[in-house]
Amino acid sequence: MVHLLEDPALRNREAVFRDRNDAGRRLAAFMRQHSPVTEPLVCAIPAGGIPIGLELAKGFQARMFLGVVRKLKIPWNPEAGFGSMTWNGKVYLNKELVRTLNLTDEEIRQAVAETEKNIRERIEQFTGGLSIPPIHGMTVIITDDGLASGYTMKAAVEALNSENPEKIIVAVPTGSAKSVAMISGMVARMICLNLRDYYPFAVADAYQNWYDLDDDEVIRSLSLARKNQLLY
Repeated sequence: MVHLLEDPALRNREAVFRDRNDAGRRLAAFMRQHSPVTEPLVCAIPAGGIPIGLELAKGFQARMFLGVVRKLKIPWNPEAGFGSMTWNGKVYLNKELVRTLNLTDEEIRQAVAETEKNIRERIEQFTGGLSIPPIHGMTVIITDDGLASGYTMKAAVEALNSENPEKIIVAVPTGSAKSVAMISGMVARMICLNLRDYYPFAVADAYQNWYDLDDDEVIRSLSLARKNQLLY
């Protein structure tokens, strides 16, 4: 049975977290009270999920690793994607969109090659090329700073499932009702503190202080985490 947990006091509210660190601390506290786990691994999706993941790692005295997921860019519109690729080379296509866009096999192959290169570079940049820990038989908490469409999280869940974990839990500070419902059907437990069921939905609306994390800030955070033995 899938368990969906939320904080009813935060339903459909905005600006409920000061920043990502505050959201991560409150998420960890909520989980310890309502959904405790022992000896989990924390999988944080860069970049926005890293502060959340670090707070979960602190809260559960766990180790964190990065689940790098990147979109497959539409050739003539690189801000948009027609699928995604994960850190372990799994490719997930939005087949309906591929048909609508009439993408050729060569265009898909080129996008996959470019995305694979980008993922390798980000793993090298953020972790020095370290591989992810053994997942088989482990409880894994996947986190990000929020769920909008949910497709990045979907790819991460499917990638981890291929490694045969004992259990996957998705825990996020905020999410749209539609994406939370989609992901809930894929995992053992879904935790979303600030569930919002109205449109339009933006992750940023849950935060008082919102900005895109740049690579330098990510690297500084990971360096500190490594010193504190929080990074796998």
